[in-house]
Amino acid sequence: MEEHRVSTRRRTLKEGKVILTDSTVMDCRIRDLSEGGARLEFGGLTNLPKDFRLLIVSSNTIVPVSLAWQRGQAVGVYFTGSEEAAPARRI
Repeated sequence: MEEHRVSTRRRTLKEGKVILTDSTVMDCRIRDLSEGGARLEFGGLTNLPKDFRLLIVSSNTIVPVSLAWQRGQAVGVYFTGSEEAAPARRI
C-alpha cells in the first residue's frame, strides 16, 4: 500500500471532541497525529460534514479540519488552519 502522508504520523491515545456547532459536540479518540492531520475513532458509526473543528483536550486547543476519509468508526482528517487556544468553559 502506497503512503500518501507528507509528514510522519505518531500513534497516540488522546481524548478529542468534534465541534460541529457551538452547541453540538461529539466525543472521539485521537489515535494517530501528524503535523498535517489525524486519525479519529468514534464509539459508533457517525456522519460528519466535510469541514469541522477538532478540540484536542490534553492541550486545550482547537484546530479546523476537513474530512479526508472514513471507514467504519475510523475517520481521517487533515488540518486546514492553525491551532488556537480553546475558549474558557462556562460552569
